[in-house]
Amino acid sequence: MLEEIINKLEIKVAKFFENDSTGHDFYHLKRTMNIALHINEQEGGDRIVIGVAAFVHDVHRILFKNNNKYCTPKESLETILELISDLDLSKGQIEHILHCVEFHEEYDFSDTGKTANDIETLILQDADNLDAIGAIGIARTFTFGASHNRDMYNPDVPFDREIYNEEEDINVDPSTIHHFHSKLLKLNNNMNTKTGKMMALKRHDFMKLYFDTFLDEWKGNS
Repeated sequence: MLEEIINKLEIKVAKFFENDSTGHDFYHLKRTMNIALHINEQEGGDRIVIGVAAFVHDVHRILFKNNNKYCTPKESLETILELISDLDLSKGQIEHILHCVEFHEEYDFSDTGKTANDIETLILQDADNLDAIGAIGIARTFTFGASHNRDMYNPDVPFDREIYNEEEDINVDPSTIHHFHSKLLKLNNNMNTKTGKMMALKRHDFMKLYFDTFLDEWKGNS
Protein backbone atom coordinates (compact mmCIF):
# COMPACT_ATOMS: atom_id res chain seq x y z
CA MET A 1 0.00 0.00 0.00
CA LEU A 2 2.84 2.41 0.80
CA GLU A 3 4.33 1.84 -2.63
CA GLU A 4 1.05 2.85 -4.28
CA ILE A 5 0.84 5.98 -2.14
CA ILE A 6 4.43 7.00 -2.91
CA ASN A 7 3.97 6.38 -6.64
CA LYS A 8 1.06 8.80 -6.63
CA LEU A 9 2.87 11.34 -4.46
CA GLU A 10 6.15 11.10 -6.35
CA ILE A 11 4.93 13.01 -9.39
CA LYS A 12 3.91 16.03 -7.33
CA VAL A 13 6.98 15.94 -5.11
CA ALA A 14 9.41 15.61 -8.04
CA LYS A 15 7.91 18.70 -9.66
CA PHE A 16 7.93 20.64 -6.39
CA PHE A 17 11.65 19.93 -5.84
CA GLU A 18 12.83 20.06 -9.47
CA ASN A 19 14.76 23.34 -9.08
CA ASP A 20 16.49 22.63 -5.79
CA SER A 21 20.22 23.32 -5.77
CA THR A 22 20.93 23.06 -2.04
CA GLY A 23 21.25 19.32 -1.53
CA HIS A 24 17.68 19.05 -0.22
CA ASP A 25 16.50 17.66 -3.53
CA PHE A 26 14.21 14.88 -4.71
CA TYR A 27 16.95 12.28 -4.36
CA HIS A 28 17.61 13.33 -0.78
CA LEU A 29 13.94 12.67 -0.06
CA LYS A 30 14.12 9.20 -1.63
CA ARG A 31 17.30 8.30 0.25
CA THR A 32 15.84 9.55 3.52
CA MET A 33 12.69 7.52 2.92
CA ASN A 34 14.69 4.37 2.15
CA ILE A 35 16.83 4.82 5.26
CA ALA A 36 13.74 5.49 7.38
CA LEU A 37 11.99 2.37 6.11
CA HIS A 38 15.08 0.28 6.82
CA ILE A 39 15.13 1.58 10.40
CA ASN A 40 11.38 0.96 10.60
CA GLU A 41 11.93 -2.71 9.80
CA GLN A 42 14.13 -3.00 12.88
CA GLU A 43 12.45 -0.55 15.25
CA GLY A 44 8.74 -0.66 14.39
CA GLY A 45 6.28 2.17 13.89
CA ASP A 46 3.69 3.00 11.24
CA ARG A 47 5.39 2.26 7.90
CA ILE A 48 3.05 4.49 5.93
CA VAL A 49 3.44 7.46 8.27
CA ILE A 50 7.21 7.08 8.25
CA GLY A 51 7.48 6.66 4.48
CA VAL A 52 5.23 9.59 3.54
CA ALA A 53 6.70 11.90 6.19
CA ALA A 54 10.21 11.18 4.95
CA PHE A 55 9.15 11.87 1.38
CA VAL A 56 7.80 15.36 2.17
CA HIS A 57 9.88 16.41 5.17
CA ASP A 58 11.89 19.12 3.41
CA VAL A 59 9.08 21.11 1.78
CA HIS A 60 10.08 24.02 4.02
CA ARG A 61 13.45 24.14 2.25
CA ILE A 62 11.77 24.88 -1.08
CA LEU A 63 9.49 27.49 0.49
CA PHE A 64 12.61 29.08 1.99
CA LYS A 65 14.33 29.18 -1.38
CA ASN A 66 11.28 30.51 -3.22
CA ASN A 67 10.60 33.27 -0.70
CA ASN A 68 14.22 34.01 0.28
CA LYS A 69 13.13 33.87 3.92
CA TYR A 70 13.71 31.10 6.43
CA CYS A 71 10.71 28.81 6.75
CA THR A 72 10.34 26.41 9.67
CA PRO A 73 9.03 22.88 9.17
CA LYS A 74 5.86 23.95 10.99
CA GLU A 75 5.28 26.71 8.46
CA SER A 76 5.33 24.14 5.65
CA LEU A 77 2.52 21.98 7.04
CA GLU A 78 -0.24 23.69 5.09
CA THR A 79 1.61 23.07 1.83
CA ILE A 80 2.32 19.46 2.80
CA LEU A 81 -1.34 18.93 3.60
CA GLU A 82 -2.18 20.04 0.06
CA LEU A 83 0.32 17.50 -1.31
CA ILE A 84 -1.01 14.53 0.67
CA SER A 85 -4.70 15.32 1.13
CA ASP A 86 -5.80 13.20 -1.86
CA LEU A 87 -3.81 10.13 -0.81
CA ASP A 88 -5.34 7.01 0.72
CA LEU A 89 -4.52 8.03 4.30
CA SER A 90 -6.63 8.14 7.44
CA LYS A 91 -7.11 11.40 9.33
CA GLY A 92 -4.92 10.02 12.09
CA GLN A 93 -2.13 9.16 9.67
CA ILE A 94 -2.24 12.62 8.09
CA GLU A 95 -2.04 14.27 11.51
CA HIS A 96 0.86 12.02 12.48
CA ILE A 97 2.73 12.75 9.22
CA LEU A 98 2.41 16.47 9.86
CA HIS A 99 3.64 15.96 13.43
CA CYS A 100 6.71 14.05 12.19
CA VAL A 101 7.60 16.81 9.76
CA GLU A 102 7.07 19.58 12.30
CA PHE A 103 9.49 18.04 14.79
CA HIS A 104 12.04 16.36 12.52
CA GLU A 105 14.69 19.07 12.99
CA GLU A 106 15.30 18.69 16.71
CA TYR A 107 18.81 18.34 18.13
CA ASP A 108 20.24 17.63 21.55
CA PHE A 109 22.79 20.39 20.91
CA SER A 110 20.22 23.11 20.15
CA ASP A 111 18.88 25.59 22.70
CA THR A 112 15.52 23.77 22.86
CA GLY A 113 16.70 20.15 22.73
CA LYS A 114 14.36 17.35 21.72
CA THR A 115 10.66 17.18 22.54
CA ALA A 116 9.23 14.45 20.27
CA ASN A 117 9.18 10.89 21.59
CA ASP A 118 7.03 8.92 19.13
CA ILE A 119 8.94 6.30 17.19
CA GLU A 120 7.86 7.62 13.79
CA THR A 121 9.34 11.08 14.41
CA LEU A 122 12.46 9.63 16.02
CA ILE A 123 13.03 7.43 12.97
CA LEU A 124 12.56 10.37 10.59
CA GLN A 125 15.08 12.38 12.61
CA ASP A 126 17.59 9.53 12.40
CA ALA A 127 17.09 8.98 8.68
CA ASP A 128 17.42 12.67 7.83
CA ASN A 129 20.55 12.97 9.97
CA LEU A 130 22.10 9.86 8.43
CA ASP A 131 21.80 11.39 4.96
CA ALA A 132 23.58 14.47 6.33
CA ILE A 133 26.75 12.58 7.27
CA GLY A 134 29.20 10.26 5.54
CA ALA A 135 30.15 10.58 1.87
CA ILE A 136 26.71 11.82 0.82
CA GLY A 137 26.64 14.25 3.71
CA ILE A 138 29.97 15.77 2.71
CA ALA A 139 28.79 16.29 -0.86
CA ARG A 140 25.47 17.77 0.25
CA THR A 141 27.15 20.12 2.71
CA PHE A 142 29.42 21.67 0.09
CA THR A 143 26.48 21.89 -2.31
CA PHE A 144 24.45 23.72 0.33
CA GLY A 145 27.32 26.06 1.16
CA ALA A 146 27.92 26.95 -2.48
CA SER A 147 24.22 27.61 -3.06
CA HIS A 148 24.34 30.21 -0.27
CA ASN A 149 27.69 31.72 -1.27
CA ARG A 150 29.33 30.40 1.88
CA ASP A 151 33.13 30.20 1.98
CA MET A 152 34.60 26.74 1.84
CA TYR A 153 36.69 27.53 4.92
CA ASN A 154 37.66 30.60 6.93
CA PRO A 155 40.68 29.81 9.13
CA ASP A 156 40.46 33.18 10.88
CA VAL A 157 37.26 32.22 12.71
CA PRO A 158 37.55 29.71 15.59
CA PHE A 159 35.38 26.60 15.95
CA ASP A 160 33.47 27.89 18.96
CA ARG A 161 29.79 27.38 18.17
CA GLU A 162 28.32 25.03 20.76
CA ILE A 163 24.58 25.73 20.46
CA TYR A 164 23.03 25.07 17.08
CA ASN A 165 19.78 26.45 15.67
CA GLU A 166 18.70 25.65 12.12
CA GLU A 167 17.24 29.10 11.55
CA GLU A 168 20.59 30.76 12.30
CA ASP A 169 22.68 28.33 10.27
CA ILE A 170 23.24 30.36 7.11
CA ASN A 171 24.15 33.56 8.91
CA VAL A 172 26.15 32.14 11.83
CA ASP A 173 28.41 29.48 10.33
CA PRO A 174 31.13 31.42 8.46
CA SER A 175 32.15 28.50 6.25
CA THR A 176 31.17 25.02 5.17
CA ILE A 177 33.93 23.49 7.28
CA HIS A 178 32.57 25.36 10.31
CA HIS A 179 29.21 23.73 9.60
CA PHE A 180 30.84 20.32 9.98
CA HIS A 181 31.98 21.34 13.45
CA SER A 182 28.78 23.03 14.60
CA LYS A 183 26.36 20.35 13.40
CA LEU A 184 27.43 17.37 11.31
CA LEU A 185 30.13 15.96 13.56
CA LYS A 186 27.64 16.00 16.44
CA LEU A 187 24.90 14.04 14.70
CA ASN A 188 26.25 10.59 15.56
CA ASN A 189 25.53 11.35 19.23
CA ASN A 190 22.11 12.72 18.31
CA MET A 191 20.71 9.43 16.98
CA ASN A 192 17.60 8.06 18.66
CA THR A 193 17.27 4.42 17.67
CA LYS A 194 19.65 1.52 18.10
CA THR A 195 19.61 0.94 14.35
CA GLY A 196 20.31 4.60 13.63
CA LYS A 197 23.22 4.65 16.04
CA MET A 198 24.77 1.60 14.39
CA MET A 199 24.34 3.05 10.91
CA ALA A 200 25.90 6.35 12.00
CA LEU A 201 29.20 4.82 13.15
CA LYS A 202 30.80 4.23 9.75
CA ARG A 203 29.45 7.44 8.25
CA HIS A 204 30.70 9.51 11.17
CA ASP A 205 34.17 7.96 11.08
CA PHE A 206 34.46 8.63 7.34
CA MET A 207 33.36 12.24 7.76
CA LYS A 208 35.69 12.82 10.74
CA LEU A 209 38.60 11.50 8.69
CA TYR A 210 37.65 13.86 5.86
CA PHE A 211 37.35 16.84 8.23
CA ASP A 212 40.74 16.19 9.84
CA THR A 213 42.39 15.56 6.47
CA PHE A 214 40.93 18.76 5.02
CA LEU A 215 42.36 20.86 7.84
CA ASP A 216 45.72 19.11 7.53
CA GLU A 217 45.89 19.67 3.79
CA TRP A 218 44.75 23.29 4.20
CA LYS A 219 47.95 23.89 6.14
CA GLY A 220 49.97 22.31 3.32
CA ASN A 221 50.63 19.11 5.23
CA SER A 222 50.09 15.45 4.17
